[in-house]
Amino acid sequence: MAQRVAIARALINRPAALLLDEPMGALDSFTRADVQDKLLELWQRNSATMILVTHDVDESIYLSDRIAIMTPRPGRISELLEIHLPRPRHRGGTEFMALRGSILEKLHLASANPQPEYMI
Repeated sequence: MAQRVAIARALINRPAALLLDEPMGALDSFTRADVQDKLLELWQRNSATMILVTHDVDESIYLSDRIAIMTPRPGRISELLEIHLPRPRHRGGTEFMALRGSILEKLHLASANPQPEYMI
């Protein structure tokens, strides 16, 4: 509930731009999906620019028109991706899942031949 109140408080004055730093990080999956949908409704009604910082690839695809992939230490933008999926977006759709896989590969979290972390 505190996350929802914080977002509502930020939106009360109808800002032209809104910075959201992991706004759904502490939410359970059902509440997270609900808040994501509410953010999309607010964006469509108010046309405010929203900059979302997240580590959740699915969330970034679902909410964003553009995704900036950053490098670790030092944090620099390594790539900008335009998201051309039509709205409403379907998290289990073929195009969504293909884009998800592509981004995970870019983040080096997925690979064709994962290397073991240790040897026995």
